[in-house]
Amino acid sequence: MFVLRCVKKKLSTPNLKKLCRRNLVNNISSEYVVNSGQSDLIVPNVTLPEFLTQYQNKFENFIAIVLIYRIQISINSFFLFSLRPYYKYNFKHIIFQECAETKKKYTFGQLRDKSTTLGKSLRKRLKLKDGDVVAIILRNIPEFPIINLGIMKANLIVSPVSSAFTSEEISRQIQDSGAKAIITEVVIHPNIRKALRIARRKIPVLVVKTERDQSIPESTINIEEFIDGKVDYPEIILGQPDDVVLMPYSSGTTGLPKGVELTHKNIISSALQTCFCDNDFQKEASGTHQEILPTILPYYHIFGQAIIYGSSLVGGKMIAMRNFSPELFITTLKDNKSTILYIVPPLVLMLTYHEAVKKEYLECVSAILSGGAPFSASDERAFIDKFGNKIHFLQGYGMTESACSASYLYPSIMEKMESYRGSIGRPLPNTLMKVVNPEDPNLTALGPNTIGELLIKGPQVMKSYHNLPEETKNTITENNWLRSGDLGYYNEDGFFFIADRLKELIKVKGNQVAPAELEAVIRSYPGIADAAVIGIPHRTSGEVPRAYVVAGEELNVEKLNEFVNEKVARYKQLKGGIAVVDSIPKNASGKILRKEIKEAYLKEIAK
Repeated sequence: MFVLRCVKKKLSTPNLKKLCRRNLVNNISSEYVVNSGQSDLIVPNVTLPEFLTQYQNKFENFIAIVLIYRIQISINSFFLFSLRPYYKYNFKHIIFQECAETKKKYTFGQLRDKSTTLGKSLRKRLKLKDGDVVAIILRNIPEFPIINLGIMKANLIVSPVSSAFTSEEISRQIQDSGAKAIITEVVIHPNIRKALRIARRKIPVLVVKTERDQSIPESTINIEEFIDGKVDYPEIILGQPDDVVLMPYSSGTTGLPKGVELTHKNIISSALQTCFCDNDFQKEASGTHQEILPTILPYYHIFGQAIIYGSSLVGGKMIAMRNFSPELFITTLKDNKSTILYIVPPLVLMLTYHEAVKKEYLECVSAILSGGAPFSASDERAFIDKFGNKIHFLQGYGMTESACSASYLYPSIMEKMESYRGSIGRPLPNTLMKVVNPEDPNLTALGPNTIGELLIKGPQVMKSYHNLPEETKNTITENNWLRSGDLGYYNEDGFFFIADRLKELIKVKGNQVAPAELEAVIRSYPGIADAAVIGIPHRTSGEVPRAYVVAGEELNVEKLNEFVNEKVARYKQLKGGIAVVDSIPKNASGKILRKEIKEAYLKEIAK
């Protein structure tokens, strides 16, 4: 049967022998649709809270999350901590004055009980109803998973918002999502208050105290009143597995940020796919072992959300860092015997090229999963040269619209696939992927080694975009294929590689930046007639935004830059510069030709 399937797919004899030699199951159909090559997983027909409770019961006495919250930074080393590789040789001068301290922590049993109390309190005291949206605007703090799950247990929808957003960005998400309440921190509240004024909304705001001496702002509610103790309220009847439970925001393939409606089934599928398929790097907690996961990635992001659910399934301990700094990250690795790292490419580069990071700091690490943006094979090999091949270096691929996951490269495969470093692996179980010509109206699947747009199908694919039926129709086909907007290809062994980005999103350290959003901000500045934004290459950030503006002779570029900085999060700032031009190239329908602008820029810097 194996031989017949291979012949049917027109694979050559050398490639057939190569597949057999590596003991890889053939995963390419005769129609050039690629599957995982593994058995499908059974996705239980339950809600996410019901699903997670069984694991919280199993690991109830294990620490689920602990906060790394303070570090003393020496004056003569502070400026040396940069992600820029040309600083790496100065790291031998760094003086660590004090290690990071741990304070607040919760067990899985406490997460279970406190989230239940919160859910009942939200329904009783705020009079929220099934399907209402609650916005979470928090840093990586231990209360995040309690609040996240508590909202879900109240049969409400979580809409996570970046704590780095400006008040204007926050106001847009609050208005679009229709949030009926906000949960934030005391230190973030001034920004929330301003956002509500901009949105002209008056809704309940609950706050978390992250320091003992903090005061609860006027007209807000201390979250402790909703989490601690018992609440006299009937058991809440949860919805159906296909109901929306999480609504992060993504720019999709282009345009402004949109609410991605993810169901209970979407998230459960994604968690199972990444934790319980053919991998050998995550082990369940026991009396002698517990996975230790420093969580640098923000919990509001879909990647951070995935870590929360995934760690629950194996009883892993998350180390929360509410404020990232390279020194805190390095010290955390040094002192906590971390076992698994979920990070983005710029952090991998930092680990690889900075002398402050010693090989022994990662001696307990069994695997590193890099996601959020492609990572080159050469940088991957540089990491292995420094830390050895005992650490499995994995790349994954996914989108917010696929509940984070689509494909994965596993340790057991990597041992046999050295020549495929840089691959994003094979599709996950229950997942199909194909490559198509994006201009083909029939989206016919292409054969191996042909570059085209990646399409994904599986139970993790989102339900829809919030209140945007046309955008949903343009992203999910009639037969449920999700258009990724990324260009890639697969080889004869069914392993995928990212080639380029068809979509116009700019990826800054794994964060999505929509050019249209920045262009709207720039055009609101007095004297700007038109604007275009592209992403340009950057060594440590992957890409950074660069603006082209059409304006009068009186334009002060520095003031424009300050104007933009005040209105957008730091990672969206125009670090690539601002160029004043006579016109913006557009097609006949008025669409900005960003690809042409970027090509012209790359040619210019290549001279």
